[in-house]
Amino acid sequence: MTVAYLGLGTNIGNKRRNLITAAALLAERVGDILALSDMYETEPWGFESENTFLNAAAELQTTCSPLELLDATRLIEIEMGRIEKSNGAYHDRIIDIDILMYDDLIMQTPRLTIPHPLMHKRPFVMTPLMEIAPDVVHPVFHKTIAELAGL
Repeated sequence: MTVAYLGLGTNIGNKRRNLITAAALLAERVGDILALSDMYETEPWGFESENTFLNAAAELQTTCSPLELLDATRLIEIEMGRIEKSNGAYHDRIIDIDILMYDDLIMQTPRLTIPHPLMHKRPFVMTPLMEIAPDVVHPVFHKTIAELAGL
């Protein structure tokens, strides 16, 4: 069993329901949710939109490999109505599920980089992650999430 940390975000539709649905589908399909942060309202990051986001973080225990987990999260996004991933151009989305960390694994492939390369620069990721995993050590920076969050 592996522990993975995921970031969830949504800024269109019924945002609260979107996050709850995504968490329920993750629990049903990929593993046990060990912790789920509160939902945080945040401003869009990397693009302009009149729609604020709701963001959360989840701690998940899974038997999925990193790429299996990526495929499962992408399928959930598609089933919930997300057509395309950002690929550098950010836009409104019904759901976004990012793998932030996967145990202490460090990997970089064309499809997936773990830990998420921008997580430490994004308050909308770090605030909910700090709530559920303040003492978890980032495998690249060798600092706890609380230290990276500046607390």
